[in-house]
Amino acid sequence: MSDHTLSSLFSKFATSIADLSGKPATFVLAVVLVIMWAVSGPFFGYSETWQLVINTGTTIITFLMVFVLQNSQNRDGKALQAKLDELILTSQAQNKFVGIEKLDEQELREMSKTLAQKAECVEDVANEKAESRLRGQTPA
Repeated sequence: MSDHTLSSLFSKFATSIADLSGKPATFVLAVVLVIMWAVSGPFFGYSETWQLVINTGTTIITFLMVFVLQNSQNRDGKALQAKLDELILTSQAQNKFVGIEKLDEQELREMSKTLAQKAECVEDVANEKAESRLRGQTPA
C-alpha cells in the first residue's frame, strides 16, 4: 500500500472519528459508560481490577484520540491557511503574508507588532474622517 493511499485512508478515518467524537450522543454514551462502571463498583468490591478497567480504557482511548484529532486539526489548519493565501493573492493585500505561518516566533511577533501599528494608524484616520463628517453636518 502506498504512502498516499495509507495517508488518505487514515485521513478519512480520522475525520469520521473526529466527527463522531464531537456529537452529543457520543458524550452521553461516555457518561453512561462511566455511570455503569461506577454502579458496578459494589459488585466488584471496588477492587483494583475494577479501577484498572476504567483507567486502562480511558488511557487507551485518550492516547489514540490524540493522533486522530491532531490529524484532523493539521488538515483543517492547512486548508484554512490555503484559503487565506488564496484570498491574499487575489486581493490587494500584500503578498508577503503568504506563507507567514512558516516564520519563527520572533519574526511573527515583529510582524504582528508592525500590523498593530498600521491598524492604529488606519483607526486614527477613520476616526478623523468620522469627526470631520460630524462637524460638517448641521443639527436638524
